[in-house]
Amino acid sequence: MSDILSQQSVLKTHPGLDRDTHPDSSRTFRYQLLFGAELQPDSRTLFRIWAPSCSTMQLRLDGETTPMLAEAGGWHSTVTFAPAGSAYSYVMPDGTNVPDPASRMQHDDVHGPSVVIDPTSYRWLHSAWTGRPWHEAVIYELHVGLEGGFNVVRERLPELAALGVTAIELMPLSDVPGKRNWGYDGVLPFAPDRMLGTPDELKALIDAAHGLNLMVMLDVVYNHFGPDGSYIHAFAKPFFRDDVTTPWGASIDFRRHEVRDYFIQNAMYWIEEFRIDGLRFDAAHAITEEDFLHAMAGAIRDATLGRHVHLVLEHEGNRAALLAPGLYDAQWADDLHHCLHVLLTGEHEGYYQDFQDATHLLARCLSHGFAYEGQIAPHMGQPRGEPSAHLPTTAFVVCLQNHDQIGNRAFGERLTTLSDLAALRAATAFLLLSPFVPMLFMGEEWASTSPFQFFTSHNEELAGLVDAGRRNEFKAFTVFQDEAMRDKIPAPNAQSTFDNSRPERTDPAHATWISELLRLRRDFIMPGLPGCRSLGATVLAEGAVRADWAMGTGSVLTLLLNLGSTVVHTTLPSDEKVLFVTAGVTADRLPPNGVAVLLG
Repeated sequence: MSDILSQQSVLKTHPGLDRDTHPDSSRTFRYQLLFGAELQPDSRTLFRIWAPSCSTMQLRLDGETTPMLAEAGGWHSTVTFAPAGSAYSYVMPDGTNVPDPASRMQHDDVHGPSVVIDPTSYRWLHSAWTGRPWHEAVIYELHVGLEGGFNVVRERLPELAALGVTAIELMPLSDVPGKRNWGYDGVLPFAPDRMLGTPDELKALIDAAHGLNLMVMLDVVYNHFGPDGSYIHAFAKPFFRDDVTTPWGASIDFRRHEVRDYFIQNAMYWIEEFRIDGLRFDAAHAITEEDFLHAMAGAIRDATLGRHVHLVLEHEGNRAALLAPGLYDAQWADDLHHCLHVLLTGEHEGYYQDFQDATHLLARCLSHGFAYEGQIAPHMGQPRGEPSAHLPTTAFVVCLQNHDQIGNRAFGERLTTLSDLAALRAATAFLLLSPFVPMLFMGEEWASTSPFQFFTSHNEELAGLVDAGRRNEFKAFTVFQDEAMRDKIPAPNAQSTFDNSRPERTDPAHATWISELLRLRRDFIMPGLPGCRSLGATVLAEGAVRADWAMGTGSVLTLLLNLGSTVVHTTLPSDEKVLFVTAGVTADRLPPNGVAVLLG
């Protein structure tokens, strides 16, 4: 991986640095640090930054400035006494102080100095943990800030484990400007946001999860930086392309090995130093060089032999090729979500235009995984996807709600306020007992009716631009043709938008019901997932489908769902064990909002 596994040039430049000697002899990191500040055993620190746009760089440490050594290829480095806790920044030729782009922790916010961290200061209680196999995943996505920080999430872990969750997925933690943000505006990918807690508090959260047999996954953003505090634009212009743009600005130039190494090092950092069990890569379709995705997966796999480490994509292109063995374990299955959302709400605007024939597309999802496998998607106006029927069912992470599908709505409404509750319960049971990998969004277990809205904490100028852009984003929707309606969209920067997004425990009894479904999944579905393959899916009527799978245990799983308005007359297999049925379902009758799950 270019330089990612070798730092010999730095060691020669700075004699006396022994990369194999570590303050904690019981902890060895497999990746080699190229970017950032690396503490040495004698309380000296190696500082290194890639700043090809600057002829000189200086280190500012404890109020004093020291010249850095200019190396080949745009690198600048120095070694000096700087124990853990030292605050530092880099100084550009024009006198601008910038934080370390590989800062492990900020002193306060993203515009201030970085802090030298001892990555071995935390003493792990569950160091023998190697993870859980992917087919056991039941994911719970949460926003750490809405929960109250790392320590509060740690206190919630026993409750989530008791619910039947086996993995928590943390929305992005990278440091963002201000006190609140979804996390996708991160500008310092290595630094957990200080508003959430310290690196050691995050490690304590992960350690506690492992003690409860819970995996911890992290959402990472490698396709763009946020609009405020991204100083890398100033000192490393070659980090970005000038010929390709994304919805978030200039495209990151993944043709450069320094850029690739930066993000691969980041992925390994979370997996090695924090013992994260898996990463979800946000909007991977916005990464221009797909071979980088191959290289990153390969580097991670090579570095994590003997551990269960899971890699999940978000990818609008339905790139089945990226889900091949040795690459990525799964993709968020937006197609299946969209089919069920249309059936539950009747909505057909925006990207839901591509799912007006929701019942037939749902059957294709149940049989193949993707609804679009190369067909033209009307909303996009071009072919989308690749054949996916050969993929295992565990290659698809399915959900009814997640941060995108709720929060990208103008008012952030949950399905509990958009759909019939009986229909929603039917769809929930259907997904949780399906052979795909299910995911819940925070509050879903309580049937929460609280919205999850888009929130930020930007400076005044940027806040106004984000607010205007947010309102303009919904102009194409019928209800927002009226400017007065657009004016009602919550302002992202308002404190109330954040406060209103905390999930309420609307129906605690619903959590008991969810827990029972997950118990059925654990006992009867999970054992048969390795080797599971589709036997096909059929449309029973408008809004009603049946799907069958041959499980790896030799049994057959049959799921029937009716989200239509009429009774469906069908014949349930008489030789199969009934795992779950809703009221009114009989051997030959599937009423509206009916579900039947059988295993034989």
